[in-house]
Parts: sequence; structure tokens; C-alpha cells
Amino acid sequence: MADVQRWPGLVLAVFTLIGLAFPVLFGAFVQGYNRPPPRKNLSVPADDPGSASPIQVHTSVVGEDRMRVAWITDIPSPATVVYGTFPGCSYTYGIIYTYGDIHDVVIGPLKPNMQYYYRCGSSHSDPEFSFKTPPAAFPITFAVLGDIGQTEWTSSTLQHIAKTNHDMLLLPGDLSYADLCQSKWDSFGRLVQPLASQRPWMVTQGNHEVKMIPIFHPHAFTAYNARWHMPYEESGSDSNLYYSFNVAGVRVIMLGSYTDFDPSSAQYQWGRTPWIIVLIHAPWHNSNKAHQGESESVGMKEAMEDLLYQARVDVVYAGHVHAYERFVSFFLHFAYYHWRWWQP
Repeated sequence: MADVQRWPGLVLAVFTLIGLAFPVLFGAFVQGYNRPPPRKNLSVPADDPGSASPIQVHTSVVGEDRMRVAWITDIPSPATVVYGTFPGCSYTYGIIYTYGDIHDVVIGPLKPNMQYYYRCGSSHSDPEFSFKTPPAAFPITFAVLGDIGQTEWTSSTLQHIAKTNHDMLLLPGDLSYADLCQSKWDSFGRLVQPLASQRPWMVTQGNHEVKMIPIFHPHAFTAYNARWHMPYEESGSDSNLYYSFNVAGVRVIMLGSYTDFDPSSAQYQWGRTPWIIVLIHAPWHNSNKAHQGESESVGMKEAMEDLLYQARVDVVYAGHVHAYERFVSFFLHFAYYHWRWWQP
């Protein structure tokens, strides 16, 4: 637990796809990095405990013209979202899905690259939020953030991301570091709400989401699946732990390092588009001294690496080791610089 708490909030990249043949270069040389010292853990308290006011609001995409809005209330209340393109929303989309005090509503159809204003719940006194839908085509900007946790480093990282004009955040696992402490999930939801309520957050699970208690609670991923419902149904997956979605002509595949990944598993059921981005938690290639030889890395690499090559995957992002490392094949470097040399 100690090594986990030291290094949350690793920004993997903020990058823009602009539709060129080789639009992004992910580094040609290995560079050294000295880790800064740890900072204190954070715990974000509730503003109005015991009320029906929406908290921990976050958004995610569902298909190409819908958004999922999820939030939590301390007491039961209607799962309703009022939304529109101007402040003071007037259009209501009714109750879709309720899980205890966790509310999950899909709204749409929505226009691409459009600012929408929305209110969670049925009370006009509830706060109004806003989000921007992703664009329908290039350019699109992704922020990629792994192993985020809840420390002062997390807060600093989120502030940096907030300054970028990104369209979507991708997170390859290890969200709250709550482990078995459910109140830390609540604190995490409050911590990320300013960003997650404004741009879609697309996440997959890490080892800190697995948590279960033998005999007493033998089911894994209970809190993660309830609080972070991703569009797995729409992608033909049978599990919230792996799914795919299309955005602006990019196929994004969120793989599950901590569920079945052998050739007969459902993770093999996705197709191809011109750009394919894959996110996993446990890296398949890793020169860091930590997390070597783990079955989630070695076994999944042996089972699926050839599949990704055959699908011509463009970019793979992983988390887990709490260190920044990047590499590309010699062919990609050669092709990129060859392409650059011929540009006017």
C-alpha cells in the first residue's frame, strides 16, 4: 500500500489527433526521470451530508450521440436529468436507471462539439453543471491519466489537466485507491467532479478496483462496476471490465487486465477502424524494477499481443508502475521521419 500511495496521478499524455498519416510522435529516446517526494493524502468532505443534492457527478460517452450522467445522493431521490444548450435547462429526460443512491441516466441524442448545461435531480435548487460533447471528426484531444489516487499530487495533476482544452479523458485503471474503504470512493468522486462533470471520463479497472473479502464478499469490482458504468453493452461486451467505443473516427478499446484474456474470451470480439487506441492497466512491456513478471502482464501479453499487431493498433497506454516510459518500433520512427522529410 505504501508504494501505491506515494505516486498517484501519473499523466501519461495529452495529445491531439489531427488526421495526418503519422500525426503523433511518442518519443525516440529514453529519458531519465527523478521522482519528486510524496505528498499528503487527501480526503474531500461532503458539502451537504444527508441531503438529496447531487454529488460526485461524472460523465461518459454512450455511443456517438449520447452521454451518461452519473451521480450519488445521500438519500433516495428521482434519477432525472434536465439539460439543454443554454443555462436554465428546460428539456427533461426521465428515469433510466437507479442503483440505490447511485443514479445513472443516459441523455441524447446530442450534437457533437456542443456545450450543454444540465441539472441532476428534480429540484430547481440543485446546482447546474455543463459539459462539452466530443467532436465528430479530427481534431480531437485526449488527456490520458493513470493511477490517479487521492493525494496533493492528484490535485496538482487535475489542475494541470483542467488548463488543457481536452475533449475526453482516458484512464487505464486504479482510480480512487479506496480498496475496501467505501468512503474513499465518495471522497474521490467529490475530488474529480469538477473535471469529470465537464468532459467524459472513460475508464478501465486496475488492481485497486478488484477488492473483495473472501466468504463475506467474494465478488470483485462491486464498487467500481456500480459507480463507473461504462458503455460495454453498446460495444457487444458482456462485462463492464472491457469495452470499446468510437469517437471522432478513433476506435478506443479498454481492455481488462484482471479478468479473462485468453483467446476464447470476449475481449477478442472487437473490430477495426483507421485509428485504434488500446488502454490496459498492467503493462506488457516495462523496464521499471517494480511489477516484473506479474501474470496480468506476462500472461495477457502472450495471449493478446499478436491480436493487437494483427489489428494494427496504433497506440497502447498502460498504468500500474507509476513511472513514465514510452517507446515505439523502429519502423514507425523511420516512417515518421521519412514522411516529415518530404513535407514542403
